[in-house]
Amino acid sequence: MNQVTVSVPLSGDIFSRICGSFDCNIKKVDKTFGVSSVYRNDELKVSGSEADARQALYVFRQLMALSQKGTDIAEQQLDYAIDLSREKSNLSISDVGDDIIAHTTTGKPISARTFGQQDYVNQMREKMIVFGVGPAGTGKTYLAMAMAITAFKNEEVGRIILTRPAIEAGEKLGFLPGDLQSKVDPYLRPLYDALYQIMGADAFARNMEKGLIEVAPLAYMRGRTLDNAYIILDEAQNTTPAQMKMFLTRIGFGSKVVITGDQTQIDLAPGVKSGLKDALNVLKGIDDIGICTLTSKDVVRHPLVQKIVKAYEKNENKRKKSSGEKAGFRKK
Repeated sequence: MNQVTVSVPLSGDIFSRICGSFDCNIKKVDKTFGVSSVYRNDELKVSGSEADARQALYVFRQLMALSQKGTDIAEQQLDYAIDLSREKSNLSISDVGDDIIAHTTTGKPISARTFGQQDYVNQMREKMIVFGVGPAGTGKTYLAMAMAITAFKNEEVGRIILTRPAIEAGEKLGFLPGDLQSKVDPYLRPLYDALYQIMGADAFARNMEKGLIEVAPLAYMRGRTLDNAYIILDEAQNTTPAQMKMFLTRIGFGSKVVITGDQTQIDLAPGVKSGLKDALNVLKGIDDIGICTLTSKDVVRHPLVQKIVKAYEKNENKRKKSSGEKAGFRKK
């Protein structure tokens, strides 16, 4: 195979930003594409097969664009640039992140960090109902919460309603002490955590006391009409079709709804159909309902989470293929 060398001019300060601790980013790109990268005389040279060298150079250009904006290069961003290079994408990850949705209580900006997340945010702005579907760590709930709090602060809605089905994740919790609120709080803790981080515990408590923020199990939604509210249904994969229909028919005038879920983490009893899967099939194609599917490429937690998600996806695809082949064999 013919070896080529491609290069890009690069200042020393930008190179020092993109190379990472002990040149870890450079080493990862070299290992991923089987190339050799050398920085000399204000120029980054990449040697290898033409296809691999150009892919690696694409990744370095992405990191350069991020660095020129003053962004610190995280491993997740490097992995995302590598994924984009494999798709032969003309997109630049430096274009993501400029759209600030909100700030945490410590002043940290909250924004989309992948193109999948940016599409999710755009749909939440444009559509009345949005389904955010994808694996753990893709920011489904967190971004929806940030959008809800921003809409509330801007007085676009009068209240925030957060709900999720009270289903144990694969284990029985047994008897829980306390009043009814204390019993359901463990199921709603992830929603509280996000609210505290974005809004602050004091502001949350004040608005909760006034009834402007409500965090409740899905069963509490029955019989209500929810007007002028930003409503988030989390863990929707654990609803039944009847529960999902009940929830969707609660929506009133001036409301926005975001429904999040991960179809690979269903905790319903065996044989019970997921309301999320059913709704995605029934409601597709309806105007003003957006469906955003996030993937392992959109995972923004620790890079190991992305590897875990990919490993499970690979195993699930292998299992489906195997069961399909067995079914085909039986038909013969």
